[in-house]
Amino acid sequence: MNKIIDARGKNCPIPVIMAKKEIDSNIDFFTLLVDNETAVENLKRLANNSDYETKIVEDNSDFKVEFTREASADRETKKDSDKTWAVFVGREGIGDGDIELGSSLLKMFFYTLTQDENIPSYILFMNDGVKATTNNDQVIEQLITLSEMGAVILVCGTCLNYYNITDKLKIGTVSNMYDIVNAMKAVDKVITL
Repeated sequence: MNKIIDARGKNCPIPVIMAKKEIDSNIDFFTLLVDNETAVENLKRLANNSDYETKIVEDNSDFKVEFTREASADRETKKDSDKTWAVFVGREGIGDGDIELGSSLLKMFFYTLTQDENIPSYILFMNDGVKATTNNDQVIEQLITLSEMGAVILVCGTCLNYYNITDKLKIGTVSNMYDIVNAMKAVDKVITL
């Protein structure tokens, strides 16, 4: 039976997260309905990275993205769940462009992490990035969820002092360079935003 998931009207990355949940459940065949080509391209990349083939059927302004597990795919789900990792945040938002857009992207990044079982062991904030733990309520909400899921959040005390915002910290442990470096050394990989 083909499971059909309606992701029309959902903003990025929600359609991908919805498809990832089906893939993680080892479903061999399912279809996502989306209403934009960007979602189609994102879903095609997810399928390719997850040993699924896709068939795209356009229906007026909507698209059906049919996922089928490749016949040669190993029945075991490919996961890096045995590897540990950390996220290093050195800016208040993602990228060098507009701060409002960067802050929104940071929120979506952390939201996306909350939708997966494989969360980072550590989330590390330094330099301008410490501001996200004091003034971005949407990011803070996602960080609280990640903390409850087991992520350790370390925030550079020197950086908080530099920006005079130590008393505004809403999530995380005030930390130091020694602890942050040791957290980086303790994991298999560090992703820098």
